[in-house]
Amino acid sequence: MDLGLKDKVAVVAAASRGLGRAAAEALAAEGTRLALCSRDAEEIRRTGEALRETYGVEVLALACDVTSPRDVEAFARRVQETYGTVHVLFTNAGGPPPGRTPDLTPADYDAAVQLNLMSTVHLVYAFVHHMREQRWGRIIASTSITVKQPLPALALSNVSRAGVIGFVKSLSLDLGPFHITANALAPGYILTDRVRHLLEDQARRQGIPFEEALQAAVGQIPAGRLGSPREFGAVVAFLASEQASYINGETVLVDGGMYRGLH
Repeated sequence: MDLGLKDKVAVVAAASRGLGRAAAEALAAEGTRLALCSRDAEEIRRTGEALRETYGVEVLALACDVTSPRDVEAFARRVQETYGTVHVLFTNAGGPPPGRTPDLTPADYDAAVQLNLMSTVHLVYAFVHHMREQRWGRIIASTSITVKQPLPALALSNVSRAGVIGFVKSLSLDLGPFHITANALAPGYILTDRVRHLLEDQARRQGIPFEEALQAAVGQIPAGRLGSPREFGAVVAFLASEQASYINGETVLVDGGMYRGLH
């Protein structure tokens, strides 16, 4: 299926590894011109070079801390200077540290909200005017299965990511008339460094080997395995396409059936 993304401009945040890298890979494979950012300047430079060489697409790769409004504004200016517009925005940031409510402080929640919710808000406000002007755009926010099914020891994620869903829903209502869609992706256990670290923390807390914690996680997934970043990236590319134009305001689970609820 031709997704019609060739030569469109996509901004991908936290793109040097994990789910952000998977999103960038999938969009590059469709011929999308990329604007990538990450806090690590050297790592995002290497990622940009690899995608440029592999897929033959234009890539702008810059250091940007998405929790800093000043950094986001500077990144947006460079994207404007380079490409002149933006068609697709994939918002993303590293997950907050694990912890249960007794282990955390209000300051921890504030940091998590800045990381997950406010970074999304700042990125959208920095780029959405391009989409309104051209009356076409795709906003895709990376969240977590925790927005549907809060998980033990992930209190910060349970709280901070839920706000992203409210923001995405609000965007879908306000931007729909401009042919702009806003959706969220809620991955379950995808085999990334982040998930490995969470499982290592779980094993430490429970006093069990890592392999046992891994098998316990797999046991919750009807698919019987962890997902791959490539599978996540494929959903990003589809939601960015014209074929997904009637999907708006949704939270799309990518979890192998892990979520058991009806809504």
